[in-house]
Amino acid sequence: MFSKWTTGCAGLLFIAGCASHPPMPTVDYVDLDRFMGDWYVIANIPTFIEKGAHNALESYERNSDGSIATTFEFRKDSYDGPLKTYHPTGFVQDNGSNAIWGMQFIWPIKADYRIIYLNADYTQTVIGRKQRDYVWIMARTPEISEADYQQLRRFIADQGYDVEAIREVPQRW
Repeated sequence: MFSKWTTGCAGLLFIAGCASHPPMPTVDYVDLDRFMGDWYVIANIPTFIEKGAHNALESYERNSDGSIATTFEFRKDSYDGPLKTYHPTGFVQDNGSNAIWGMQFIWPIKADYRIIYLNADYTQTVIGRKQRDYVWIMARTPEISEADYQQLRRFIADQGYDVEAIREVPQRW
């Protein structure tokens, strides 16, 4: 009897753990040509490879097949630390808005990548994930005003993220 109860509880916990996340709203439309180019990572909830990143920069370029060649580079642990460079490929998954991508670091896995904020002049953006585990504040310049930074943090909080987990990325160019 004990094992049936334990198995039942374990099953319920598994199902609860697999529950879907609430929808993650995206921007209505992204002009991909305007979005291409360099984006400095201002702050993020870092993935394991990004911990200690300095001078983080993500660059996008459209490929002829419609995919997006991406270069993500940063210095590890200091401004003079080793240069780390990654080349994932982005795949637009929502052609109506161009705001939902799959970002592929390793075939065949495409990580969730959503453009959830983009200002009108395409100089600041927030990239999120429906799991609300990682988020990136990016800008066309290595610095943004404190007022803009705080406004973006409030926006991220409103999306259900733990803003205490956000870390500023040191930028010095």
